[in-house]
Amino acid sequence: MAPRAFDAESDTTLVAAAVAGDRDAFAALLERHYDRIHGLAWQITGSRSDAEDVAQDVCCVLVERIGSFRGEAKFTTWLCGIVYNACRDLKRRRRSFLGLGERLSVLAGLAKGPDGRDLHDAMWVRSAVAKLPPVYRDTVVLVAGQQLTHAEAAVILGVTELTVSWRMHEARRRLGEDD
Repeated sequence: MAPRAFDAESDTTLVAAAVAGDRDAFAALLERHYDRIHGLAWQITGSRSDAEDVAQDVCCVLVERIGSFRGEAKFTTWLCGIVYNACRDLKRRRRSFLGLGERLSVLAGLAKGPDGRDLHDAMWVRSAVAKLPPVYRDTVVLVAGQQLTHAEAAVILGVTELTVSWRMHEARRRLGEDD
């Protein structure tokens, strides 16, 4: 039996079908949003390798978490929150003893480090945005990079919409773009 075409279906319809156990609908959601998942992870981590790991983790977590989507926000906003939290979790793990072990493994030649594509493809890391303090950088990535509203970014960051607006203003000021 050929898979159904889901191009015209809304995310809400696909989520409902996926929650009901429709694997094709779940696969369609992943296919539709994978680039967003990977792109946001890449922007936050600055590494293609880390972005691939985060994207894979998020896809696995979605299998378990899709049923918790209540529709209070857009699916893409909810999904960006999951990706953002997965990136934060990765950073926490890296700071832990396990993270130290991973770095030592790379240094000892027991594990592969980031590939050369990171240096070329992640040019934004060297940009002015990458020099911003993390709270501003994360806010800019969500609002400008992912084109979320201030309200949507506020939900993900766990702050008020006013805080997001202030952070964006401060980021523009720091970048010298504020008139």
